[in-house]
Amino acid sequence: MDLLSTTAAAETVPRRAAPDAGVSRITSDFETFLRLLTTQMQHQDPLNPMDSTEFASQLAQFSGVEQQVRTNELLTGLQAGFATLGMGQIGGWIGMEAQADTPIRFTGTPITLSGDPPALADRRELVVRDDRGAIVQRSPVPLGPDRFDWDGRDAAGNRLPTGTYNLGLEYWSGESLLDERPALIHATVQEARLRDGEVWLTLHGGHSLPATEVQGLRNPG
Repeated sequence: MDLLSTTAAAETVPRRAAPDAGVSRITSDFETFLRLLTTQMQHQDPLNPMDSTEFASQLAQFSGVEQQVRTNELLTGLQAGFATLGMGQIGGWIGMEAQADTPIRFTGTPITLSGDPPALADRRELVVRDDRGAIVQRSPVPLGPDRFDWDGRDAAGNRLPTGTYNLGLEYWSGESLLDERPALIHATVQEARLRDGEVWLTLHGGHSLPATEVQGLRNPG
């Protein structure tokens, strides 16, 4: 089955910002304002009471602060609801094969990769970099649009240790490097869950990524 674009679906997944410290700050200011106003009323001079206009102005400020607090609390609740709705929609991705350009968490399980070669390329190499950007493995791989498996072993049969790696594909024509492009990973979606208000997917092999990084989906097989 042809690969399905997930652009539209990903756009329906709202990103919720981390809780704004402004909400707690406004609440604190609201409580402080209330205490000051109460204290002012308790200690005013009975022979020279507070001017009614000033009192009305302070009450208006009091009402505005209270309304702002309630508005922020309402927005926070709406954001949480939207994020949950997005996860429900992406629940249909579980069991499908996702395609993504992302660092991978290698645990020893072979990973399926792909990449479209430039027209003039006559060979390509898989370049593996660790999380510091250092090249830890380089190996020739078949040239073409077909997918291939990478098991983390070099030519001598040594397997890379468990860790996070970036996979790239170098395309060559003779001794000339034409281009280097990210290798696209293909893995089955096993789980979707909320993390800090954002929907994250867990793929076969244990790798996790935000749902918005998925570039395509297809039925496995």
